[in-house]
Amino acid sequence: MALSLMINGCEKTLETPKEPVVDASLPRVESIRTLPGSTEVGFEWTPIYSAQIEGYYLYRQSGNSMKKIATIKDRYVSHYVDTELKPNTSYTYQMSTYSADKHESGLSMMANVTTLAPVAKTATLGSIDSVSFINAISDLPARIKIIWRPHSVENVEYYIIERNEYKSTSWDEVGKVKGRLNAEYIDKDIKDNYAYRYRIKVKTSDGVVSKPSDMVEAHSKPLPRGITGVQATSNLPKKIIVTWNASTTSDFAYYKIYRSPTSSLFYSFYGKTVNTEFEDLINDNGKTYYYRVVAVDVDGLESKQEGTISGMTLSALNPPVVSSAKYDGNAIYITWGGDENAVKYTITKEFEMAGKTQKQSFTGIFESNFIDQDTARGTEYKYKIIAIDKYGIASNPSDSVIITIPKEQK
Repeated sequence: MALSLMINGCEKTLETPKEPVVDASLPRVESIRTLPGSTEVGFEWTPIYSAQIEGYYLYRQSGNSMKKIATIKDRYVSHYVDTELKPNTSYTYQMSTYSADKHESGLSMMANVTTLAPVAKTATLGSIDSVSFINAISDLPARIKIIWRPHSVENVEYYIIERNEYKSTSWDEVGKVKGRLNAEYIDKDIKDNYAYRYRIKVKTSDGVVSKPSDMVEAHSKPLPRGITGVQATSNLPKKIIVTWNASTTSDFAYYKIYRSPTSSLFYSFYGKTVNTEFEDLINDNGKTYYYRVVAVDVDGLESKQEGTISGMTLSALNPPVVSSAKYDGNAIYITWGGDENAVKYTITKEFEMAGKTQKQSFTGIFESNFIDQDTARGTEYKYKIIAIDKYGIASNPSDSVIITIPKEQK
């Protein structure tokens, strides 16, 4: 339904917002856990790492309907804080997941929560402990996730995330998370299949910084195993077929094929398949390309592009080479040699007649010789021979053979 308005003499149509497309096959958020403050509510749920979804929608009840208040654009996130709420007030929430095409799952069960009464802010005296619980989650693709229990002190301003690598004695600050009820940090500035240590410090609004928390350790997910046995054909017409051994990665999803016109140039993405064979159709003879094949897992991680293989379309035959050409007074005889893979030949004939250039073509010649009895005295004939292989690919023409038949002697 649309509403039409007249504005300054122009009609403007306001479209009614579209209803979300609900896809029952998408996984749903099963339950939502809440932690209220006086003006905010923290949420935690079990993350859904399925490649079916992109992220989550959070809804809050407004009147008799649920209104979307947040789009969480990372399926690996499992915490959120709704802020600027009223103290001592009840709220109702639901969540859904959404896919890359913005289809949406069904809604979760309702979560009812009441914010706390206002709490007087007090200065932090002396030192403060860090968070009482911290955990780091391993085997996530190109990221490590750190979660913790929100601090009990109301005037926590933010959390300081520090990281330490093996063979290093120093701790580096890698991020800050603002807000007491925010209890998650995802570190994406990491190496694949690499271990890191983390700890957290707490900073209050009056400038007090805690000692570090306990240390936790996690490692990122390894890349899929590299592909072996890559081969490419060089004897097929107008195409190259690339084959390889099947991936041994447990959560393999598909293969990506990269191609380059030279072995040293940048390899661009060219295609993908779930099979161990890829057919590259090419409208050129004797064309060479270089290929790399990688495995991709369910999280989109790619194996390293190790090794390069070249393939080539079948080259055209070499042009025939004329070995003899003569006129014996009755006919023109031409013989030739050439590529052993030729299965037949085509001959073109060109001559002048009555001031005009005439052309003829003789096809389906299976021997390496030709007799032309259709000749006239006082005429120059030009012949070219083309070899054709079993795939129908024609060679370039031979060098021209020119024979002139003299006029009859009186």
